[in-house]
Amino acid sequence: MKFSTRTTYGLRAMIILAKNYDKNNISLSKIAKEENISLGYLERLFARIKKAGLVKAEKGSSGGYVLAKDSKEITIFEIIKALEGKMSPFHCLSEDGKIYCSTNCKCGATKVLVKVQNAVNNTLKSINLKELI
Repeated sequence: MKFSTRTTYGLRAMIILAKNYDKNNISLSKIAKEENISLGYLERLFARIKKAGLVKAEKGSSGGYVLAKDSKEITIFEIIKALEGKMSPFHCLSEDGKIYCSTNCKCGATKVLVKVQNAVNNTLKSINLKELI
């Protein structure tokens, strides 16, 4: 399984917010400069993250972004799902592990695929943002 740069950059940005949770809001331009990420790309990522309810945007001269809840309450699974969308690495499985195959496949491979998918998702759900600080 391979995650895109959305995940890498999004996690890096969320770690910065987590490190500053009890401090001031952080502007995307500051994060972009610190992490050497395009501001436009970061804005698109944060639109997804904000829509998922993981961050809040504050407007004004001291505006910027802040985590919507404590970093202990935000899982890596939530962040990646917000950024990547569907969390099923295999085309024939739904996100919750149900077999979805247009060819009515009885190949047996799905048994392994379900185990792999569940292991990855459960691992990502067991790690919170606070652990990455």
